[in-house]
Amino acid sequence: MQLAGRTGLREGTVQVPRNLIVNADDLGWTAGVNRGVAEAHGNGIVTSASLLANGEAFAEAVELARQTRGLGVGVHLNLSDGPPVAAREAVRSFVNDSGEFEGGPDGLLLKIATRALSMREVETEWEAQISKIRAAGIEPTHLDGHKHVHMLPGLFEIALRLAKRHGIGAIRVSHEASNLRAALSAGDLRASVVLKQGVQARGLKLLARDAREQADRAGVSTSDYFCGIAQTGELTKEGVARLLRSLPEGTTELMCHPGYADEALRKTATRLQGSREKEVEILTDTEIRNLVASQGIRLIDYGFVGSAV
Repeated sequence: MQLAGRTGLREGTVQVPRNLIVNADDLGWTAGVNRGVAEAHGNGIVTSASLLANGEAFAEAVELARQTRGLGVGVHLNLSDGPPVAAREAVRSFVNDSGEFEGGPDGLLLKIATRALSMREVETEWEAQISKIRAAGIEPTHLDGHKHVHMLPGLFEIALRLAKRHGIGAIRVSHEASNLRAALSAGDLRASVVLKQGVQARGLKLLARDAREQADRAGVSTSDYFCGIAQTGELTKEGVARLLRSLPEGTTELMCHPGYADEALRKTATRLQGSREKEVEILTDTEIRNLVASQGIRLIDYGFVGSAV
C-alpha cells in the first residue's frame, strides 16, 4: 500500500507521526559487516537490515537475526557480487565462466537493452535467494536490491511478483527525495563522489517514477520517502543530524552501510571499506540518538510498513 506511513493516521487534528527506518544493507556479506550492523542496532539507531543470501557470513547473520530483538530483516536481492544461490546452469545469462555474478547495474542494464538478460533466470535466482532466507527461519520484512538492481527495467515487476508469492509486505523504492538528499549533504564530504552518486540517484529516480504506484496496485507497501544514495560511503554526523531535524511526516527510509572492513571484505571489489566503520560511529553517536528522541521521531522497521497491507 503506497504511503503506508500516512495511511489512516490523520484524523482531525491528529498529527501524522514521523517514522524513520534506518536500514543497514549487506548483512551477511562478511563477519565484519555483521558485527557493524549488530553494533549499529544494539547501540544505535539502525532498525532494519537487508540480508545477502549468498554472503560469505550468511549463517552467522541468520544467527544474529534470530538472537536480535527488534531488528527487521529483509532480502537484499543480488545479481552483482558473489556466486548465485540457484544452480549455475539455471542462470547462465548473468554469471561468468567462474560461476560468479558478472557485472554491476550498468552491465545488467546493457544486457536488458540488448535482451541478453533472461528475466526467467532472474526470477529463478531471486526465488532461490528468498527461499534460502525463509528456510533459515527468517520471515523477511521487505525486499530491496543490492546496488538497487531491483529498480532496473523489468526487474521491479519480478520483485513485486515474488513479494506477493512469499507474503512479503513491503519493498524499497529507490526514489531519493531531493530535499532529503540536500539535508544529508551537510558535513565534510568528497564533493566529486557525492556529485557522481547524485547523478546515479537521479537516474534511479527516473526508473522509479512509477514504482510506488506499481507497488500500490500489487498490494505491496513502500515507505513514503527514501534517501542515502548520493551519500553512500560519504555519510556524516552533520548530515544525519540535519536529516533528523528536517524529517517529513510519514515514513522515511535512510539507507546505510555500517560494518568493519575485515580481511574478507577487503578481498571484495566493494569501495565501501573504511567508510563502514565511520557509519557505525555516526549511527551509535549519543548526540544522534538523543536527537531522534528530542525530535519525537519513531524508529520502526519495514514490518510496520508491511503490516498495512
